Amino acid sequence: MASLFSGRILIRNNSDQDEVETEAELSRRLENRLVLLFFSAGSCPQCQAFAPVLKDFFVRLTDEFYVLRAAQLALIYVSQDPTEEQQHLFLKDMPEKWLFLPFHDDLRRDLGRRFSVRRLPAVVVLKPSGDVLTSDATDEIQRLGPACFANWQEAAELLDRSFLQPEDLDEPARRSITEPLRRRKYRVDRDMGRDWGRGRSGHDSGYPQGDAGARAELW
Repeated sequence: MASLFSGRILIRNNSDQDEVETEAELSRRLENRLVLLFFSAGSCPQCQAFAPVLKDFFVRLTDEFYVLRAAQLALIYVSQDPTEEQQHLFLKDMPEKWLFLPFHDDLRRDLGRRFSVRRLPAVVVLKPSGDVLTSDATDEIQRLGPACFANWQEAAELLDRSFLQPEDLDEPARRSITEPLRRRKYRVDRDMGRDWGRGRSGHDSGYPQGDAGARAELW
């Protein structure tokens, strides 16, 4: 997973905006976790409406006020904001544990093309291996809230056993009766995100306003 951002700078969304500078620190924050890539923009009304939902979702899974042990979950904000100021304003009320790319890093746009993000907001869920678990979990998060993390975790266990803790490998936990359905629902498209050259070229134009219930077109 960390290899996706190898050689890049990620910034913590705390008051000091500390940089994740070393490969070891990057690995510690991303390895053996489900990673959410949150594509959004402060200029997008739909994104502004969804952001509090995602914030609550993330906090309830990672803040020890709500859980005994933080979930193996990381979130990286992939800004599609037209200005750095709008990016800053969008992030100021978001959790400190979120990470984000510097505004001037072209990887912000490249990731959108790599993962075929067509509309905002979008939440791409990645397995610990870097494969796509679901191409856009926005609707699922809104419908199920934190409960959908258990679905992702179970699907990741099926598709990538490196996600399990070492002690679980010798004596696997019993599977639920819903497991075959989840396996079908989260079947990985192994070709997605592996060919950087196949994505459509993007544009930096503004985002259409549209109806409140519609998703903003990205490319």
